[in-house]
Amino acid sequence: MSAHLQPTGSAYFIAAETQVSENHTLSVLVSNEPGVLARVIGLFSGRGYNIESLTVSETEHQAHLSRITIVTRGTPHVLEQIKAQLERIVPVHRVVDLTVRAKDLGHERPLERELALVKVSGTGDHRVEALRLADAFRASVIDANTEHFVFEITGKVSKIDQFIAIMKPLGLIEVCRTGIAAMNRGPQGM
Repeated sequence: MSAHLQPTGSAYFIAAETQVSENHTLSVLVSNEPGVLARVIGLFSGRGYNIESLTVSETEHQAHLSRITIVTRGTPHVLEQIKAQLERIVPVHRVVDLTVRAKDLGHERPLERELALVKVSGTGDHRVEALRLADAFRASVIDANTEHFVFEITGKVSKIDQFIAIMKPLGLIEVCRTGIAAMNRGPQGM
């Protein structure tokens, strides 16, 4: 093994060099109880897996169930390991790789959306341009004064990224993103 390819302690290094890493969206149904999120996140950090996006919310109040949506990157082998290890955590009820399920249903990706709050300062021409572009992106003004705007924008990650990039030269101050919420198309549930 050459010196520049030494193991990093990450599971990504173990996968065969012929396998290509790809982003997958996992949906994990868990009991809504203290410590569950820490155990799920601990699985990722303890094995060197990266989390690109993470959202959590109680989805079935009476049953005390929460849905964790995780976007992670890995080879097919690493992604199968992640799924198998998640399924072994005690309060986990179900793990679905929404990316694989979408492909099985004939779709390229699951439905994925994100919400962002984007604060932009500006006066004069920059202010007018920021408002014009926000309208083109269907972003809503949720707070404004004579010196700044706060826009709310919802959409695909690529749309949010593009909006943020366009706002940078116009006076971008701050961004807060929710992370991805996702589900598959069709009549069946998770």
